[in-house]
Amino acid sequence: MKKIILGLALAFNVAIFAQAGAKIVFKDADNTIDYGKVSKDTDSGIRSFEFTNTGDAPLTIINVQSTCGCTVPSKPTEPIAPGKTGKIDVKYNMNPGPIRKTITVETNAVNVEGGRVALKIKGDVIAKPEVNILEKKSTLMTTDK
Repeated sequence: MKKIILGLALAFNVAIFAQAGAKIVFKDADNTIDYGKVSKDTDSGIRSFEFTNTGDAPLTIINVQSTCGCTVPSKPTEPIAPGKTGKIDVKYNMNPGPIRKTITVETNAVNVEGGRVALKIKGDVIAKPEVNILEKKSTLMTTDK
């Protein structure tokens, strides 16, 4: 009985891992890009999620959607051949404050549930502090005494 159960479990695992078709594997850990602390004045907000088709069929990126209008993704227009790499560019509008956004990628990949992959961006956009000339002058006047 144990041999039968073990054999079925092994066959099931082989069937899962031996799926034919396109497979998508992203370069970034946990499919997340961390912007870190960035300034709106010095950063374009553009980042790229790089991926490889590790399968044996062309990989098609069907659709890429963001959770809001402040993040604009762009996808490859042509299928990615087996063994080749591609990228999905994401442009965040760099509004000051924390970044926590999700981008959903729809593909024909067989190694992800339903062909869908969630990509995430995170970080913190800091605003350049504005210097008020009047405050600066009054501070200088009070420290000169």
